[in-house]
Amino acid sequence: MKPDMFRQPVSVLVGLGFPFEVRSVMDAYRHLTEWPTSLRDSAHSIALKACGAALRGEIEPETARGLYVAFAEKHDLLAPEDQVIAVSQMSRDRDPRPY
Repeated sequence: MKPDMFRQPVSVLVGLGFPFEVRSVMDAYRHLTEWPTSLRDSAHSIALKACGAALRGEIEPETARGLYVAFAEKHDLLAPEDQVIAVSQMSRDRDPRPY
């Protein structure tokens, strides 16, 4: 497992409300850097700094994950659990590989 991977992914809503699993510090960092400048706030700044520190090995990935989750909660980005399950099931139905 890569050193920046989260133990458990964070499911957030992106675009037109599609769930996306943020699986690593780098995924979270990318999402935060793409966040519109006009919507950035202190929660964004803290999460972005934490992800940068985790990528440099200064803090644990799970610490950055917690701050990213706080940012996502504040901005109502966390995907409802039932929506994540449905999308996950749809992905498996389309994937011909056995599990």
